[in-house]
Amino acid sequence: MQERPFGITGSLHVGPGGGEARGDSALDTVPPTKAAREHLLAVVRHHLKTRSAVPPFSVNELRAHSGAVLNAAGAEEKYRKFTAVLVSNESWRPAVAGVPFSRRLLLLPKCLRLEKECRGTIDEFGLLCAGCGRCPINDFKVEAERLGYAVLVAEGAAIVMALIRSRNIEAVVGVSCLSALEAIYPLMESAAIPGIAIPLLCGGCSNTVVDSDWVWESIRLTSTEDRQRVDLEGLRGDVEGWFAPSTLEAALGPAASRTEEIARQWLTKSGKRWRPLLVAAAYQALREDPKAPMPESLQKIAIAVECFHKASLIHDDIEDDDAFRYGEKTLHEEYGVAFALNVGDFMLGEGYRLIAESRWPPERKSEMLRAAANGHRDLSVGQGAELWWTRRPGPLASAEVIDIFRRKTAPAFEVALRLGALAADQDDGVRDVLHRYSEALGIAYQISDDLQDYSGEGDPDDLAAMRPSILLAIAHERASGREREFLESVWQRARSPVESAAEVRRLMENLKVPQVTRRLLASYQEEAIRSLEPLARDALKGLLRRVIFRIFGGLGQGNSFGEPEGRHAPGGGSGEDIAR
Repeated sequence: MQERPFGITGSLHVGPGGGEARGDSALDTVPPTKAAREHLLAVVRHHLKTRSAVPPFSVNELRAHSGAVLNAAGAEEKYRKFTAVLVSNESWRPAVAGVPFSRRLLLLPKCLRLEKECRGTIDEFGLLCAGCGRCPINDFKVEAERLGYAVLVAEGAAIVMALIRSRNIEAVVGVSCLSALEAIYPLMESAAIPGIAIPLLCGGCSNTVVDSDWVWESIRLTSTEDRQRVDLEGLRGDVEGWFAPSTLEAALGPAASRTEEIARQWLTKSGKRWRPLLVAAAYQALREDPKAPMPESLQKIAIAVECFHKASLIHDDIEDDDAFRYGEKTLHEEYGVAFALNVGDFMLGEGYRLIAESRWPPERKSEMLRAAANGHRDLSVGQGAELWWTRRPGPLASAEVIDIFRRKTAPAFEVALRLGALAADQDDGVRDVLHRYSEALGIAYQISDDLQDYSGEGDPDDLAAMRPSILLAIAHERASGREREFLESVWQRARSPVESAAEVRRLMENLKVPQVTRRLLASYQEEAIRSLEPLARDALKGLLRRVIFRIFGGLGQGNSFGEPEGRHAPGGGSGEDIAR
C-alpha cells in the first residue's frame, strides 16, 4: 500500500463517490466566467487591504466581510458562499505563504478524475493515483510532492479533522465543492489552521472542473516575510521542562527548609500546565522578535503563576475534604491540615517573590503584581461564595453558579495571559479582550468540568457529594412539583447525596439537563471566540483560538459561510434563558 502522510491509520470517511457523471453541470453559486471570478477576487483583496481583518474569522466576521464585498462588487446574493471562501483565502494567504512546504497539506478531491478512464484505486483514505495523466490530479500531486507537500486525494471533514489533530500540518491548500468547504471551515477555524480553498466550478461527484491557474498559484505560494506561528506543542515541552527539579532549583534557589522541599515537590507534580503555558504563549505571540531566546524573567513569572495555581489546589483540597489528587494522597491527608495550609501560603508568597525579583521595568512589574493580586482576590471571593453556600445549603440559580465559575476559574486564565502580555509590553492594546476572553473561557472550562463529572470522565467525588454544579442548578430550574421538591431537598442536604445520586441522574436525563448544559457550554465557547474579533494581532488571535480548540477539542460554529445563522446562541449572559 502507498505510504500515507503523517502515519494516518484507521478508517476515515472520504466522501461520496460513484455518482452520475455531471462534469458539464454549472454551479449556480459560482460565477460562471473567469473574468467574473477574478473581478470578485480583486474586490475581496481591495476590501481586506482597507480594513483591519485578522484571521481566524468567526462566522460573524466572515458574514460581515462577505456582505460588504458583495455590495461593493454589485454581485448577486447567490455568490455569498463563494465570496466567503475568497475572503477567508485572502486573509490567510500571507500566513500560508510563510509556512514551509514540508508542513503543508494539499487536499484534492477524487471527483477531479475521469471516472471511467481512471486507473487509480480507492482505499479507506482516498484515491491512490496511478499517474496516468488523464486528469489534473497527477500534475498537481507531482509538483506539490516535489516541493515537499503531503498530498491526499480524498474528501470529507473527518480526514481534515484527523490531520489537524495529528498536529503535523500547519497549513492546508484544498480543492473541493462549496458544500464540503462549508463543512470543513469550522474545523479549520477552530484550530486556527491557515488555509486556501479553491472551489470546484461544476457539480457532481465525478468529472468535475477547477480553475487550474488558482490551484497552481496556491501550491507554489511563497513569502519573503518572516512570519512565525506560535508552536503550542513545542512551547508546552519547554514549559514542562521549567518544572524539572534542577530547573526549579536554578530559578528559585536551594530549598532551605522542609516547607520549601515539599512545595517544590508539589510544583513538580504534572498537571495540564495551562496557566504557565499561557504566560509563555501570550508573550511569544506579542513580542517583537519571536526568534529571540526566552528571557529568564519570563520563566520566573510562569513559575509564579503555577505557584498560585498549585497553592489554590492545596487549599481547595482542604476546603472540599478531598483525599486524592494526581493519583496520590492530597497534601493535607499526607501531612495534616495545618502543614498543608502553611505550604499553600508559602507558595503564594513564593509566587509574588518571583514576580517582584524578575527583571522587568519597574512600572511593568508593578502592573504584574497588581494583576496577580486582583486575580487572587477575585478567585478567593468566588471560592468564598461556594464555601458560604456549604454553611447554608439551598438551591442556586444557574446564574449564581455561573457567577461562582466566573470568579473561581476565569481570573487564573486572565492573570496568566496578562502577565505574558505585560512581559511583551503589549498589555494596553489587548487588556479588554483578554478580560472578556478569559471570563468566557473560564466559565466554559468549569461547565465542561461539570459535564465530565456527570459522564464519569471527571472527578466522581464532585458529583457524589452534590456540590454546587451547573447541571444541578439547571435541573432544579426545569423541574416542577414533586421533582422540584426532591431536588430542593438534595440541595439543602436533607437527603444523603450518595443515596440520592441515582435518582438525581434519572431526573437529569428526563429533564434533558445534559443536552441543555452542552448548549450552554457551546454558548460560552462561542462567546470566547467572539471576544477575539477586535484583536489586530494575528499571532495572538490565532493562539487564543487554538487554546479553545486544545481545551475543548474544537467547536463547529455551524455550516455557515456568511449566511444568517439558524439559531440564536447566547454568550456571556447568565444562562437562565437556556436553562429554562
